[in-house]
Amino acid sequence: MRILLALLLSLCTLAAADAVAREPVRMLVFTRTAGFRHDSIPVAVGTLRTLGEGMGWEVEHGEDAGVFTSDRLARYRVVVFANTTGDVLDAAQEAALRAFVEGGGGFVGIHAAADTEYGWPWYETLVGAWFESHPPGLRDTRLTFADDGIAPHGREWRVTDELYNYRRNPRPRVHVVATVDEGGYEGGTMGADHPIAWCHAPGDGRAWYTGLGHREQMYADETFRRHLLRGLRYAAGESDDC
Repeated sequence: MRILLALLLSLCTLAAADAVAREPVRMLVFTRTAGFRHDSIPVAVGTLRTLGEGMGWEVEHGEDAGVFTSDRLARYRVVVFANTTGDVLDAAQEAALRAFVEGGGGFVGIHAAADTEYGWPWYETLVGAWFESHPPGLRDTRLTFADDGIAPHGREWRVTDELYNYRRNPRPRVHVVATVDEGGYEGGTMGADHPIAWCHAPGDGRAWYTGLGHREQMYADETFRRHLLRGLRYAAGESDDC
């Protein structure tokens, strides 16, 4: 009888562990703006939903900063700031996001996520760099990925988007995923080394950022979608490649 009870308890424990393992990844897409609002936000949300659901994730979208509490963030594995701008969180909400990431959560920032939360120094650490300026209009240039598997041929890709200059080069603090060639357009201010996407691991968490994603058409581009997908999987801890 004791052996049978021990076997049943073991089976129950394995079943519970398996249920936890099979619990879907939940991702929050946050798009609140307190400054410029990008027309591409609805397309960005739709693309993130498609990519997430394609991996079996549950995807939620919102602009209510009230979700940034420890209890509510515990539902998610990844939080995405998709073209957020300005001061979108209060002090308590900032503390909750920091605890979420440093405690093992994933963060993804897209484009204007770098134009957000200027009064919060830790946020610059999280994103990697703050926005400084950009040339007027769109710019076309050569982008070089650090790894294979994203661009259709090799590591180089021709990209047309709004290209940010950052207040400082993030390279000493992050792993750079992609750079753009300032020699191919006017208005760059960062010189020969102009990172445009990167990743790093704050605390026990993971953070990934791309400066691309200003215009709607980017989200239909298969190369950009592969780029985003890789960032999402990295932030969720499903891959070490970013």
